[in-house]
Amino acid sequence: MLRKNVIKAMLGLSAVAALFAVMNVQAQTTATDTGMPGANSPTTVGQATATRPATTGAGQVGATGSGTGAPSTLSRTDQKILKDMAMANMAEVEAGRMAQGKTKNEQVRNFAQQMIDDHTKALDDVKQVAQAKGVALPTELDTTHKRMADRMAARSGDEFDRVYLERAGVYDHKKTHDMLHKAQSRAKDADVKALVARTLPVVDQHLTAVQQLNKDTARGSSRTQGTTGSSDRKD
Repeated sequence: MLRKNVIKAMLGLSAVAALFAVMNVQAQTTATDTGMPGANSPTTVGQATATRPATTGAGQVGATGSGTGAPSTLSRTDQKILKDMAMANMAEVEAGRMAQGKTKNEQVRNFAQQMIDDHTKALDDVKQVAQAKGVALPTELDTTHKRMADRMAARSGDEFDRVYLERAGVYDHKKTHDMLHKAQSRAKDADVKALVARTLPVVDQHLTAVQQLNKDTARGSSRTQGTTGSSDRKD
């Protein structure tokens, strides 16, 4: 009787062990079919992620990404033309703003306002071409123009008008006129050439106007000084 009970117990244990073996095989089969790593799989989640090819989102910069950091396709000469034009326009705008605040001559004030309007528009044109061509433009005046700004800032009245008209007016417009004439033959890029061609007539008009204004202002100042001197002598 005891022997029969032992045999029954052993048979029961064997059945349980067989049941666990079948369940383990089914679990491994299911993991393999669904692509999940099983207990005996050599691939881990970390390894699968590491081998997945990286993707670049729309907001990420790739190795070949373009933008303002990309090298310009323009020649050095064309780049210099754009930078020189930008500097000339910036200088005229800054000088015009200073004149607006310092001069007491209505003609000088009107000329200064025209310089602000025309050269702001010209500077915007230069910026558009430079951006399209990947050229970084200067963002502040160079040493020469800063010195000139300091010199004008130290003047007032007729003396300021004289310095402004002679330097920012006549001298700088002559310099820009010569630079643009040379650029017409030196520029290689079609857009740069077109920009120079649009700007040159404006600069020529400014030069003609300021040369005449400078003469008129100088004559007016001389007459005023002469009248004042005569009055002083009579007194």
